[in-house]
Amino acid sequence: MANILVVDDELGIRDLLSEILNDEGHSVDLAENATQARSARMDATYDLVLLDIWMPDTDGVTLLKEWAATGLLTMPVIMMSGHATIDTAVEATRIGAFSFLEKPITLQKLLKAVEQGLARSQANAAPAALATHKPLAAMSDGAVVSLPLHSPVMPADMGPLAHQGFDLDRPLREARDGFEKAYFEFHLAREGGSMTRVAEKTGLERTHLYRKLRQLGVELGRNKRG
Repeated sequence: MANILVVDDELGIRDLLSEILNDEGHSVDLAENATQARSARMDATYDLVLLDIWMPDTDGVTLLKEWAATGLLTMPVIMMSGHATIDTAVEATRIGAFSFLEKPITLQKLLKAVEQGLARSQANAAPAALATHKPLAAMSDGAVVSLPLHSPVMPADMGPLAHQGFDLDRPLREARDGFEKAYFEFHLAREGGSMTRVAEKTGLERTHLYRKLRQLGVELGRNKRG
């Protein structure tokens, strides 16, 4: 599940995008103008932002410039507009926008752009995580020291890419589905099959939870409880 910020001055578009992205299992925050978007970005870190270009207070390209200049453009930003020119789209891309969606936005184009943006977000996060990871080794006197990332003490051949039992050498969607299936199966087992408690634990609506479980192929069993 990703944290996504949707910035658009049209209520209908905000609601539609929020509904679609929530159905995909993402957490969505909404902003109707640049002022609210600034506040949201200062309070939270997002994996992706969908940003409208034409807004009444400050346009999306100007807001994008602000984030780039202040070091807040740490996530992929997908620009949206129904009236933007090619020059505007090119300028936004030059500043740092990940991609551009023309309104009216089709469901297929939206989901594809979001998937590609989140893949970029995860790719950017991986080097940072590796850079901050310092393996520890115990010395004979009991002291603990940091080892360089390519220390000969670490195995040279890690085998198939895997983490906590998940095969990471797969397309992003397949890897994510595998994790989500295990996640929901864990909570179902811990809550004795109670859909009400699982919905509360995972923060999902019951209808969305049922849809997600069917999509992932999670077997509820005959003894599932409400």
